Amino acid sequence: MSTPEPKWFAVSVTVKTAATEAIEFAFNTLDSLGTEINDMPKADRDSVTVIGYFQEVTEHGLLRSELDKALAVYGLPANSITSVTTAEVKNQDWLAEWKKHWKPTHIGRFVIAAPWHEVDDAEKFVIRIEPNMAFGTGTHETTQLCLAAIDESFKPGQSFLDVGTGTGILAIAAAKLDSRSQISDLRFSACDTDEDSIKIARENAELNGVRNIDFVVGSVTNDTPQFDFVCANLTADVIIPILPLLIEKTRETLVISGILAEQEDSILNTLPEELAGRHLVNHSGEWISVTIQLT
Repeated sequence: MSTPEPKWFAVSVTVKTAATEAIEFAFNTLDSLGTEINDMPKADRDSVTVIGYFQEVTEHGLLRSELDKALAVYGLPANSITSVTTAEVKNQDWLAEWKKHWKPTHIGRFVIAAPWHEVDDAEKFVIRIEPNMAFGTGTHETTQLCLAAIDESFKPGQSFLDVGTGTGILAIAAAKLDSRSQISDLRFSACDTDEDSIKIARENAELNGVRNIDFVVGSVTNDTPQFDFVCANLTADVIIPILPLLIEKTRETLVISGILAEQEDSILNTLPEELAGRHLVNHSGEWISVTIQLT
């Protein structure tokens, strides 16, 4: 008796470009095996199709609920989604084909690569991330903006805090930059309110041979010590209420992202007057990052 051919299921969600990471976040919450983005935006279109692969059919009500929650987290309207379809995937080699679509991402001195990629550049800092961990794999503009800010502003010897660490990619990046310094007993810390994210971040740190990051379930609080460099890649609605606390816990440099370009004024208007003119806004697509120098 022959063994039944393995089956998987693909959920395709067509959305406005700005909602891409929100959909990846929802798929990650639903334990997708991996994600793929088709129809990358061109000048004459503003939508993409995000595909999530699953071992079982996702109940429609649960799927729609998680999609709507993710859009709300990112401050996006429900009509950002234009279509949702589900299909059975019979080709047992789909995972190998999907892996072919993943290419290393270069940001400054960093290369974000999957475990199977060969990166032959001794001058680069290679960060290995499993692509099926959709949120924070280095492909989204907000992650790239934060990595660029770390590449430009982080100095070996600084302590580092990553608020909302996700896959741990930003904390790992800072630790990699510091790995060639001769300074010991440095403080690297990363927190996230999602326990599963912290588990994934720890696994990614181990994958990268990074052992000096303290991963904590939770967020920044009054009891959090000060760090030289603080990075918070969240969303504007999360950042604004805690921005004074983020500033208080930063000695030198604060980087915030996960902010849509249209939300720039809302963020900048929250900054205290004494920091006027001491910030730099960088743009990528519809997203921005803000780098604030406190010293």
